[in-house]
Amino acid sequence: MNLWQGLEPSQLITLSILVPFIGSLLVLVTGKIPNLREGVTLTTAVILFSIVLAICDYTLDGVAMSLQVVELFPGLSIAFDVEPLGVLFALVASSLWIVTSIYAVGYMRGNNEGSQTRFFFCFALAISSVMAICFSGNLLTLFIFYEVLTLSTYPLVTHAGNDAAKQGGRTYLGILLTTSICFLLFAILGTYSLTGTLDFQAGGIFDESHNKAILGILLVLFAFGIGKAALMPFHRWLPAAMVAPTPVSALLHAVAVVKAGVFSILKVAVYIFGIDELADIPATDFVLYMAAATMVIASIIALTKDNLKARLAYSTIAQLSYIILGAMLATTEGAIGGAIHIASHAFGKITLFFVAGAIYTTAHKKLVSELDGIGKRMPLTMAAFTIGALSMIGLPPAAGFISKWYLLLGALDTAQWVAVIALILSTLLNAAYFIPIIYAAYFKPEKASDKHSEHGEAALPILIPLLITAAMTVFIFFNHELPLALAKQMLEVAP
Repeated sequence: MNLWQGLEPSQLITLSILVPFIGSLLVLVTGKIPNLREGVTLTTAVILFSIVLAICDYTLDGVAMSLQVVELFPGLSIAFDVEPLGVLFALVASSLWIVTSIYAVGYMRGNNEGSQTRFFFCFALAISSVMAICFSGNLLTLFIFYEVLTLSTYPLVTHAGNDAAKQGGRTYLGILLTTSICFLLFAILGTYSLTGTLDFQAGGIFDESHNKAILGILLVLFAFGIGKAALMPFHRWLPAAMVAPTPVSALLHAVAVVKAGVFSILKVAVYIFGIDELADIPATDFVLYMAAATMVIASIIALTKDNLKARLAYSTIAQLSYIILGAMLATTEGAIGGAIHIASHAFGKITLFFVAGAIYTTAHKKLVSELDGIGKRMPLTMAAFTIGALSMIGLPPAAGFISKWYLLLGALDTAQWVAVIALILSTLLNAAYFIPIIYAAYFKPEKASDKHSEHGEAALPILIPLLITAAMTVFIFFNHELPLALAKQMLEVAP
């Protein structure tokens, strides 16, 4: 039953953005009482998820939802408009905020992290900006909250306060602000000068009357200006951000921040350029080739990393480009594959980051080379890791198989052999850097130099969330009707 059915649809949009914002303020108020503070965080997360579920119900029923907040310039306003892709992203982010909040409580307390109130405050603020990005009705609104997300997550990246954290934060802030101001802002201005609007519209706002060369320039500016998508060579911010505590790496850099990037690229592809128009722009192939190169190169780099979080970071860079590639295929199957990969990658990769944090908190190990035999000490944790890894590789029964299937169909449909080869190579490389970890954990004896202490599984607030996300990764494989329906509705294809 819809708990919010007495409200107008536009009020649900307002609540989806205000609830986490209000939650962030309440975190500050209750900061000196940790149990109450964490209770506020969890309650806020649950309320937000219920609101997003109500918005999803309206969307699937074909109910239009929009909200104009304020007109900044003639014809340009801060406005929100619910569409299926945004609903899919909102479902992913809001649901994972719940499990990540539970995980963060266990991790932050287990490692005696300082400044926990600031941590949970910035976390909630970031989720508020993500909701605004999800339901942005035009490029101006998207740009504003894209920048708010960057600024609100900076304190999370620099949380440790040491030299490494400060350097990572400078790289994070420098690359993301530079790309958005130097490239994305000019892409938005160029779009407005050509069309007189920045509104997201079904089928796009460009048509055959626009010069393909100019559209190509705008496409490239969008692709590299949306730096959160981590398209090479503007990817270094993501590995740099791994100095953050694992809960930050898990949600903000496996889901919220990076997914805001690829979500924005897919939304621009579908609602600004339009899939049909995108197929006629020569520069589309250039961006596709850059995505394919990023997939392969980042996977090769991941293979060389002994630090587990660093390996996961480069794996994320590669996986994000699957979504960019799906958009640039400019086909129904490619766009559907990219949309579903937002969900499948989120649940699989957050599981892997959760596991990395669990191992660090319990066994105090950070390196892949130190994990021999740890599967005997932490069997449930490594079982979850195995599921997450299968999803990244794209093997059943994990959700990554579904999205990769559609991406491969899209590539074959357009005879984009570069994309086909990149998908195959990346998949093989995924297997090459994940399977040895699983094998070593279960079948290699512990090294004398890395003898594990007599520990078992992590504490329940850490263990339960990673088991939930692993289970969801399998669940989506068998029950992917909802993300598929939203992806098809995004393209106005009957589910």
